[in-house]
Amino acid sequence: MDTRFIDIHSHVNDSRFEADLLETLARMREASVSSIVVGTDHSMSEKAVHLATEYPDLWATVGLHPTDNHKEEFDLVVYETLASHPRVVAIGECGLDYHWPAHDGWPTGEREEKERQRVLFVKQIALAEQLEKPLMIHGRPTQGSMDAYEDILDILKDFPTIRGDVHFFVGDPVIAKRFLDVGFFLSFTGVLTFAKEYDETIRYAPLDRIMAETDAPYVAPALYRGKRNEPAYVTEVYAAIARIRGEDPEVVRNALVANARQLFDLR
Repeated sequence: MDTRFIDIHSHVNDSRFEADLLETLARMREASVSSIVVGTDHSMSEKAVHLATEYPDLWATVGLHPTDNHKEEFDLVVYETLASHPRVVAIGECGLDYHWPAHDGWPTGEREEKERQRVLFVKQIALAEQLEKPLMIHGRPTQGSMDAYEDILDILKDFPTIRGDVHFFVGDPVIAKRFLDVGFFLSFTGVLTFAKEYDETIRYAPLDRIMAETDAPYVAPALYRGKRNEPAYVTEVYAAIARIRGEDPEVVRNALVANARQLFDLR
């Protein structure tokens, strides 16, 4: 398996890849990319595990996203069984999402919804701790705020040994430092190729604590804007990180791949 790049967060288990999954994976391999397929609820987690079992250049995470499936109750036994699979490398994506605190489909108010998310998150942290696997954290603050990140950090104080990645990181250097100080990694997407808001954070974070992802099928890099994103395009994220930091692309590539292998124990 010729892996020069690792996309640490994709959703090729999404229905938008059903019609051409094999072609998508072929393009991924042509680009020398491997990927971690992320679960967002029970069904998506099962699909992620299935794909990781079928294809040696894919790994899986299992978890219940804070808002993607509001109706599902977290079943510890079900997720523990899934997470025990040897191809599962993390728990998540899980965390806190405050971007839509008053969604029409939610039966409760903002305070109740935030508490529901907190309880769900803590259950998954406990599972990660039990199985000695890292977290794949989803944090989405209220616009103009760092509130979800601040609450995630407050929760993590009760779990000092847990480690993981804050996926699709959109925080500033101040909040980045707080995650780095408790041993977490930060991963970045194709947004770096068309926006400059996170350049300061990219330059601030140590090279041995950052990673690249696509979050496919979302947020395709500038070269593919308007198209469905896919793991092969993670090479654009690697290139953007090297450009922003002013560092040799091959040095950056090697470091980011090593970070992914270290955190997720990829084999």
